[in-house]
Amino acid sequence: MNFGQAILVCLGKYATFSGRATRSEFWWFYLFVNLAIFGGALAANMLVEANPNDPLVGWMALLPVAVDLFILLPLIAVTCRRLHDTGRSGWWQLLGFTGIGIIVLIIWWVRKSQPEGNEYGPSDTGVGRLAGTFG
Repeated sequence: MNFGQAILVCLGKYATFSGRATRSEFWWFYLFVNLAIFGGALAANMLVEANPNDPLVGWMALLPVAVDLFILLPLIAVTCRRLHDTGRSGWWQLLGFTGIGIIVLIIWWVRKSQPEGNEYGPSDTGVGRLAGTFG
């Protein structure tokens, strides 16, 4: 799966918490999320710096917040599906709130997918599932 396909799949499954997500789907979307947040913050900062006294530009400072809110739900959903792909419940992502738990999550996120089906569905590795999504 490439960058564009991952974005389309993850935004297409905006709030889908069931099923599985491959490593490439998860990491490409994670990269997209970080680029979108950085881009929104950069654009808002440039607009505010250019016209600091314009009241309309002040509202543009909310652009990063809007981007964050739009992307939050699909990010939580793809993280849940990625954990499902490793055979774990999506609730494990709450470990991230402990601070040190993010290390455990990263280790789980980089692990290979379970090649066999599990309680969350059949293995999604390979290109076969993309044909049904885009074709």
